[in-house]
Amino acid sequence: MLSRECVGTRMGLLQQRCTGHLLCALTLLETAGILALMLYALLWEAGNLVNLPHKRIGFYNICLWNETAKELQCLEYKHLQVMGISLPGMVLATVSVYTCLVFSIFYPIFVAHVNCTEERQGWKTILIIPIIKMIILSGGLGIFLFQTSQWIHPSDFTGGFLALVGTQALLLLQILTACLSWAKQHLCQSPFTEEALPIEM
Repeated sequence: MLSRECVGTRMGLLQQRCTGHLLCALTLLETAGILALMLYALLWEAGNLVNLPHKRIGFYNICLWNETAKELQCLEYKHLQVMGISLPGMVLATVSVYTCLVFSIFYPIFVAHVNCTEERQGWKTILIIPIIKMIILSGGLGIFLFQTSQWIHPSDFTGGFLALVGTQALLLLQILTACLSWAKQHLCQSPFTEEALPIEM
């Protein structure tokens, strides 16, 4: 027979394992949402944060309404320089935002690997990566808005911008989930493993 202490330890191990699987599943769902929103904003919307009939402003182009020609006119680099927009700043903003997309594509593979191998150090990396993504996405978006703020009214933002804001919200939730996963691995460890438990008393 198994003692009550042994049964209780086994139940604790089972509960910890189930909690770990639930947190991993939640992390993967959050990652899927982040990836979907970023693909929509950066590929489907082609990086345009403002996409209106009279104005289109994004990471690849800035097009304003030309009253003379009665059509949208996309500005070239020389025009952007005259208007006070820094090309290095725009390039940095674009690279930062799209780097976050690359991280998001490979992140679920890493999460699945860590969950399968149960590497303790891996959970620390799972926490660090969303923080890095949050920083570079917020930084890139902030640089872009700073460069183009004089031509964008808050009511001008369309689906691409809202998708990136939603991405930041999911990243915050993912950071919280990763913190819980990391805490579970380091603070809720049992001194026993299933293999170490005695079978008979």
